[in-house]
Formats: sequence, structure tokens, C-alpha cells
Amino acid sequence: MNRRTFLKRSLGSLLTLFGLSGGTYFYAREIEPSLLKITEESITSPQIPNAFNQFKIVQFSDTHLGFHYSLEQLETLVTKINNLEPDLILFTGDLVDEPNNYHWDDSLIRILQQLEAPEGKFWIYGNHDHGGYGTDILYETFEAADFTLLQNNASRIHRENASFLLAGLDDAMLGNPDVSQSLRDRTASDFTILLAHEPDLADMVKDYPVDIQLSGHSHGGQVRLPFIGDLYTPAYAEKYVQGKYTVSDRLTLYVNSGIGTTRLPYRFFCKPELHVFTLHPN
Repeated sequence: MNRRTFLKRSLGSLLTLFGLSGGTYFYAREIEPSLLKITEESITSPQIPNAFNQFKIVQFSDTHLGFHYSLEQLETLVTKINNLEPDLILFTGDLVDEPNNYHWDDSLIRILQQLEAPEGKFWIYGNHDHGGYGTDILYETFEAADFTLLQNNASRIHRENASFLLAGLDDAMLGNPDVSQSLRDRTASDFTILLAHEPDLADMVKDYPVDIQLSGHSHGGQVRLPFIGDLYTPAYAEKYVQGKYTVSDRLTLYVNSGIGTTRLPYRFFCKPELHVFTLHPN
């Protein structure tokens, strides 16, 4: 940790201690975690076929069920996503906070099954999904809920006589991401979207023919202070934390702030977030 980062985190921790011990504690724990923010983004590219004009994609991430996020809250979220009428739904990792301590039953599958998107529902592993012996049970849950796993592979999304490529990476912390393998079916003309749980992988992805990277993992920092920003983000989310980044001439990265919380049940100046992307041919 360099001196600037140390001072930032020390000052931020001190301000958090004093701030959250007062009236903001109730807000950060009880109010803001339930204030959903819907971020709408337009993606324009000459690579996007005309058939996908106004094609709508909804991304959600990092629900961390079991850590101050319940099935009832997830069911409310599903209703809100369906009301957006997406063509495609993407989940970018960390469904359950501690898979080895979670009470698994068919209720979770039933709720995820209710998500509706005519062009499909796709997911990738996050570090919490692989952790706690969760790899197999997460796969079985999403499979039963009609989601398709992208783990160093891709799926071609079709409309009329056109298509684009949707690829996904394995988790960087507890898996084995392989960008080349995920793009093996790509053709030179394909508009390409890549799902990667950890946003900092963008510095590697930029060397490949990827147009858009969608990530989560950072939670946007969860607690952000004016003039300081995020106090802490996990490994592989230290450079790209929240929002939109132009990583290279070709690659644009969007980092979703997630739905749930982890480690601490607080959000401050960092609301839970859904991303809605609308495609436009250039």
C-alpha cells in the first residue's frame, strides 16, 4: 500500500467511525441499501448489426444472498428487472455470500426462473460463487433456473439474420480466466461483449478484440465519502471501481456497483445498481 492510499484509507476510516456513529449509521445500514439506482447507458458501434437496434440488456451483480439480503428482496428485484422488459439478462457473479453456510432450497430457483428475457439469461462465476465449495451448487441452481453459464466460452446472440458474440470469463481469484479460449468462436466482424467478474481484468482484455466489458465485484466501494471516494475495494477492483471507463481505443468497461453488501452491511453514497444497456448501430 502506497502512502497516498494509506492516508486516504486512514482518514476515511476515521470519518466513517465518527459519521456512522451518529445519524448516518441508520441511513447507511437501513435506508441506502434498499435505494435501487437504475443506470441507463447507450452503446453505439458500427459493429452492431441493424437488427439489434434498440436491443435492451439488463445487468445485475453481487446480490450476496444470506448477508443482509433476503429472498424476499431478490423477488422484488426480479419484478423490477422484468418491468424493464429486457431482451437479454446478464448476471456478473456472487449470487450467495457464503455458499457453505447458505440454506439452499427450491425457493431461490423459483425466483430466478421468474426472470424473463426472450434472448436468454446468462451468468458467470464470481469469487464468492467458487468459494465455500459453491462451484457445483451454483451451477445446478442457475441451470435449473434456465440460465446459461459462460465460463471461458461464448454464446452467439441471434436476431433475424444477424448476431453478436457474448463471452464470459471464469473468476480471476478462485478460477482460471482465459480470454483467448472465451473468444475462440469469434469472427472478425463480430461485435463482442465480455463478462468478467473482476473489473481490473480490463487491462488484460484490452489486448483482445473485445468492444464492451461488463463487470461487478467492487460494490462501487460500498462506502464512499465526499472528496475521498471509495475507502476500500477488493483485489482486482482497485483501479476500476464504479461506472464507465474508456480503457483503450476499442474497449469500454462498465463496472456495476452491485445489489447486496458483503463484509459490512452498509452503503453510503453508493446505492445498489442495475445497468440497462441499449444497443444502437452507428
